[in-house]
Amino acid sequence: MSSNIVPCLWFDGQAEEAANFYISIFKDSKITSVQRYTDAGKEIHGHKAGDVMVVAFEINGQPFTILNGGPQFKLNEAISFQIMCEDQAEVDYYWSKLGEGGDPAKQQCGWVCDKYGLSWQVVPKILRPLITDPDPEKSRRALQAMMDMKKLDISGLKVAHEGK
Repeated sequence: MSSNIVPCLWFDGQAEEAANFYISIFKDSKITSVQRYTDAGKEIHGHKAGDVMVVAFEINGQPFTILNGGPQFKLNEAISFQIMCEDQAEVDYYWSKLGEGGDPAKQQCGWVCDKYGLSWQVVPKILRPLITDPDPEKSRRALQAMMDMKKLDISGLKVAHEGK
């Protein structure tokens, strides 16, 4: 199913490199198009004709675009993408791949910032039921365990939830 909402990420010259990085991590992904700057509007955009302007790509059927807009805007933690993981192996895989070259200081509670400054939440699907358990003490323990983690550890979350 195609979405009519397409995130557009603003980069400064690394659009094609970043898109290739992302599609190398996610199995069901591909670059769908690359658009290049022309001389049209050069007085506004300031890029050479032939420079990459926009890269369109898909991850798991979700379309994305990256615009090489320039240095005016930077990515920050106010926007992140959640990856809902089936098991610890998946959490470990995405955490390792996306965190490679990223800022370790921006890793907390399952959040990891990649080398381009894009934030990802690597979340095991079991987390939500643990932190929303109707037993307030169980949910509190699971939430506290999550807050104390960088990469989320499913077994540690379960142990905390059960109070062991």
